[in-house]
Amino acid sequence: MSTSSASIPLVSTIFGLTYLALAVGKIPGLRIDRAGIALVGASAMLAAGVLSMHEAARAVDYETIVLLFGMMIVVSYLRLAGFFALATDGIAARFSGAYSLLAVVIVMSGVLSAFLVNDVVCVAMTPLVLHLCERLKRPAIPYLIGLATASNIGSVATITGNPQNIIIGSMSQIPYLRFAAKLAPVAVIGLAINFAVVALVYRRTLAQKVEDGSIEQEPTRPRVHTGLLAKSVSVTLVAVALFFLGQPIALVALAAAGVLMLDRVRPEKIYGSLDWPLLVMFAGLFVVVHAFEVTVVHTWGLERWHALLQSPVVMVSGLSVVLSNLVSNVPAVLLFKPLMEVMPQKETAWLALAMSSTLAGNLTVLGSVANLIVVENARRAGTHLGFVEYLKVGVPLTIATTLVGVAWLSLVHY
Repeated sequence: MSTSSASIPLVSTIFGLTYLALAVGKIPGLRIDRAGIALVGASAMLAAGVLSMHEAARAVDYETIVLLFGMMIVVSYLRLAGFFALATDGIAARFSGAYSLLAVVIVMSGVLSAFLVNDVVCVAMTPLVLHLCERLKRPAIPYLIGLATASNIGSVATITGNPQNIIIGSMSQIPYLRFAAKLAPVAVIGLAINFAVVALVYRRTLAQKVEDGSIEQEPTRPRVHTGLLAKSVSVTLVAVALFFLGQPIALVALAAAGVLMLDRVRPEKIYGSLDWPLLVMFAGLFVVVHAFEVTVVHTWGLERWHALLQSPVVMVSGLSVVLSNLVSNVPAVLLFKPLMEVMPQKETAWLALAMSSTLAGNLTVLGSVANLIVVENARRAGTHLGFVEYLKVGVPLTIATTLVGVAWLSLVHY
């Protein structure tokens, strides 16, 4: 597609307004959300003649959409079968101490988010953690923050951990096993740091004694559908194994979803739990960013940005942390695609982007969708997790884990 220089101001304006609205999260006077904003931006690019309908369709990375869609269905079946409720019930029975409970919440959130999309893990686990804290008479805030931050850190480990990693995996074509081998150690170290920071910040709260007899003695047993649980867990384990064996991850996720759909469960229960707005936002952003890339970015001469090319891990990580907290990590990752194509060490640069854009999500409540899911679900249940309260953990945790990630990618070679 050829574009004239006259279209550059128009495309830049549409792009700038779209990303500004994404950063704010809304448009004053309207009830539009981020998905709607991305859709409006894509529609404006088409209406302005910047892209044809065919070019817009090609701009959408269907493998990313399919993978995310498939993983959402898998997690929905696990939740419906009672997997998450059963897991939290087991935690309550064995780990009722303040610090042991915090450690288990962080480990469970991190491990599940490493293989399942962290956003949907937070959707499933937030009400269960709240119930767990009520049952054990523990203050919910430390555990909610631990849940949110651990879901971000754990999701660093694999391509299927979060939406931005799914995009990066599709664009970079890094094998699943290689991606995990490079970044799983960062996630493991990060979860240990996560526990230390939350435990230190809330040491007085966690040290409070629980009165004997105040813990619920005969809790309601979680509702578990045994047959569906066995099927869902089996399909999930097979899918994860196939990921590591190098099979096409989008195809595996879709096949896993298809196998689970062959059941007597009413499909409406599954469709209603999917994050459709996130899929719409992805599709719209692919179009908006592609139009900006082919019209504007190609005129920048990125191959001459020597500072970035010589220090890919440090520079990409630094830019990513800033951009991810300005416009959210998924839109930020899409902006980096043209820069990644001129990097001499492409794989390292992609891994640095995956690591930093994900860990940057822990800086503030607004840094990632997973954080917002936890905060909103807690608010509906009557627990307020404020912006400043979250910063007590978010700022030191993001700095420490990002420095660890940069050091690991810069110094460890294998």
